[in-house]
Amino acid sequence: MKVVSITILRTTPNADPTPISMACDLSSYGFFQRQGVKEMLTFFSKTFTKRTEPGQRQSISHESYVVHCYVRSDGLAGSVTTDAEYPPRVAFVLLTQLLDEFLSSTGSDSWKTMEPSTESSNFTQLEEYLVKYQDPASADKVTKIQNDLEETTQILHKTIDSVLERGVKLDSLVEKSDDLSRQSKMFYKQAKKTNSCCVVS
Repeated sequence: MKVVSITILRTTPNADPTPISMACDLSSYGFFQRQGVKEMLTFFSKTFTKRTEPGQRQSISHESYVVHCYVRSDGLAGSVTTDAEYPPRVAFVLLTQLLDEFLSSTGSDSWKTMEPSTESSNFTQLEEYLVKYQDPASADKVTKIQNDLEETTQILHKTIDSVLERGVKLDSLVEKSDDLSRQSKMFYKQAKKTNSCCVVS
């Protein structure tokens, strides 16, 4: 899972969105490819943001990458380009937090007059977001909890037979148990007979 680029854009009706700050992780590309890849990332950000309505979030897949776009109702927008495995929910959490922090640090309307830039010079914290969100589980608490739950679920999916000692069957444990009344033992046996007649192979 990887975040390739994060872009903050200014949108205006009937015009192409203007990138005002951008950060990219191009380390997986060759030195001579990096400028071309950055231009493509800028193009995708502008194109997909233009096709995103104000107040809307959307994810657009292209080959093995996904561009997540969010346009606020005031015209400030952000896009995150990730690989296909990156969780969309985390990408939109990143965009929401990023745009809120951008507004609070630059002032409420100063972004409307910022010079266009495909560097992070207008908002240096963009590089920090790029590094922080490379691992979605560590950046987002809900994703971390979800991963922990999946891990626990995998552990709990062991069958009763694998939990019991080798060679010991549940039937013999029920028979030997002093904790179960005779009525409980009868119920267990009757339920087992009833269920065994209905097994479909």
